[in-house]
Amino acid sequence: MLLGTLIYGFINSVILALVALGFNLTFGISGVANFAYGAFYIFAGYGAWILLNTLKLPYVLAIFGALVITMILGALMYRVVLLRVRGMAISEVIATFGIGLAILETFRYLGFVGFEYNLPVFIDGSLEIRGVFVDYQRLFIVGLGCVIALFLWLFTHYTKIGLAFRGIAQEERTALSLGINSDWVATLSVAFGAGLSALAAILILPLGTISVEGGYDVLINALAVCIVGGLGSTVGVFVASFLIGYAQMITSTYLEPHWIMIVSLVAILAILALKPSGLFGSQKELEERI
Repeated sequence: MLLGTLIYGFINSVILALVALGFNLTFGISGVANFAYGAFYIFAGYGAWILLNTLKLPYVLAIFGALVITMILGALMYRVVLLRVRGMAISEVIATFGIGLAILETFRYLGFVGFEYNLPVFIDGSLEIRGVFVDYQRLFIVGLGCVIALFLWLFTHYTKIGLAFRGIAQEERTALSLGINSDWVATLSVAFGAGLSALAAILILPLGTISVEGGYDVLINALAVCIVGGLGSTVGVFVASFLIGYAQMITSTYLEPHWIMIVSLVAILAILALKPSGLFGSQKELEERI
């Protein structure tokens, strides 16, 4: 049981990191807390299902189409709505949460409920690791998760767009003086964040079914990881993912699976009470602001 907890705790931690990366990227660059993040995740899942089962596209094209459409939706959300409330944090939260709520409940209204909404696994079968069976899809998620993390690091350090992202994140006024358009960079950051949520959905949703409620769970998990790790901190995302990931797995193994979401909520409350900026956050603590 201990080995199984260690293996599946590691897999769960990588899944949490994948879920949170897009939210963290968007906030770290543009300062926008995208509360429509979970809705984008589910939108990509249903989008891929529709392209695959209704339009009968090949699975690869369905995945690509879902990723592109989700990124376009994220960019449109910023250009049409968020651009008008940029800098007003409460308005941004209300706007993105309202958009996410509208997306999710529209799918419910259209009847997208039930166990028939699922995506096929990329690789079927399982591998035995010293008596513990792990399916290939989860191993594929772990491998691709590491590749995505490496790609994001290379992208932000060695491409013009990535360097523009870092410039805006570090010092927006200086970046503006160098000719970097902050609104377009913010648009791209929201689109990239939406794309990362879609990629996470394509990888993770084959493990279960697509449901409207899953969007709310994804948002809570992404918030928990980012708040515990420190909003905008990539290192914090990975550290918090492993802390929460193993805590969830231990809770599921030794208590009951339905307590898993409580772990994320408790983690949020605990870190806000003890260290509001998060483990690796750059925001000032309360005593520093007084």
